[in-house]
Amino acid sequence: MSTTQSERLRELLEPLVSSQGLDLEEIAVDSVGRKRVLRVVVDSDDGADLDAIADVSRALSAKLDETDAMGAGEYTLEVGTPGAERELTEHRHYVRAVERLVRFQLAEGEELVARILTVDDEGMDLEVPGVKGRKATARRLTFADIDKARVQVEFNRKDKHDKQDMTEEEEA
Repeated sequence: MSTTQSERLRELLEPLVSSQGLDLEEIAVDSVGRKRVLRVVVDSDDGADLDAIADVSRALSAKLDETDAMGAGEYTLEVGTPGAERELTEHRHYVRAVERLVRFQLAEGEELVARILTVDDEGMDLEVPGVKGRKATARRLTFADIDKARVQVEFNRKDKHDKQDMTEEEEA
């Protein structure tokens, strides 16, 4: 039974990442000229701040140094988070994207941009923004309806805390 280097690395590193309270989202080994780069992507329900990234990076580096998982030769270890426009592939990704705007590529070929309101085991409830002054509408999607989904970056959206602060200021 042959396993790839990425699979072996995942088996070695995933328990260590989990012990740090994070999820191992992705592992990739890339060659850049003569150098190799090991990219590890981690996340959690609360996100991963710089301190958590630094802690897990040190732990991974120590584990890799004590094993021959990367073989002989130099490599660079890069540890980071999925980024703002992450693709949603796991149930936990959808849960983490509640209240975020997402672009869905549906199984029937339709494209939909909507805000995730709630997520359960079968799918999610969405708010589809209205166009040309129309009100937003509700829609239900099952996971089977979705081919691809990617979080969208919103530069001018006020989050719930900003709205709550504004309401409290207006009442004062």
